[in-house]
Amino acid sequence: MITTETRDHVTVVRLEHGKVNAFDVELMRRWIAELARLEQADTRAVVLTGTGTVFSAGVELRRLTDGGREYVKAFLPLLGDAFFKTFTFPKPLVAAVNGHAIAGGCVLACACDYRLMAEGKGRIGTPELSVGVPFPSMALEILRLVVPAHRLQAVIYRGLTCTPDDAVANGFVDELSAPDALLERAVEVAAHLGSLPSASFSLTKRIIRQPSRDRVVRAMRSVDEEVQEAWMSAPVQDAVRAYVERTLRK
Repeated sequence: MITTETRDHVTVVRLEHGKVNAFDVELMRRWIAELARLEQADTRAVVLTGTGTVFSAGVELRRLTDGGREYVKAFLPLLGDAFFKTFTFPKPLVAAVNGHAIAGGCVLACACDYRLMAEGKGRIGTPELSVGVPFPSMALEILRLVVPAHRLQAVIYRGLTCTPDDAVANGFVDELSAPDALLERAVEVAAHLGSLPSASFSLTKRIIRQPSRDRVVRAMRSVDEEVQEAWMSAPVQDAVRAYVERTLRK
């Protein structure tokens, strides 16, 4: 599900969950637990990557429809917590986007402090509205921080996935790398960030992200329950089911 290795005080975390590292209850719990472990571990920075040509395809939609309301009620808070814990992780966290990063996979990468993507055919983006589901507030706040303000609404409403070059222009990633050099470069960036005074880095990161955290706390009291109800509603479940069927026919 998740494997780790350490390179000079940088921990490389690799998602290895099914064919496309899709998010489900089990993976979200495992990632949250891994973040808690890494926060206490003797590591100065973390690199998060995927397997093969996929970083993550986002939420496991078939589990969402097959599990119905009870699964959504268990999964969606875990998804929000996983995004929040990633976004607020106090140590440097670098995403090495090795391939496709779709929907929640894109959001998870964007929650990191620096994002590199492999050149080539990988796509990255947030097609949630095209699938038929509204964004959780934490996901929107993550995107709000990295996507240029004049592009934010177009990126979200159109739900397009980007080539690596367009991903830089849209703020999804900071840097491109040759696929065979991606992980080495990500470790290099993480090592540099990890060499900075840890207390100063952590405080600066918290100050940069505090407005987003404050908006999420307010949203948790106002709109997140509405988002959860929408995910459990028959129209959204039907839309997700139709999207899965269309995807399988391709």
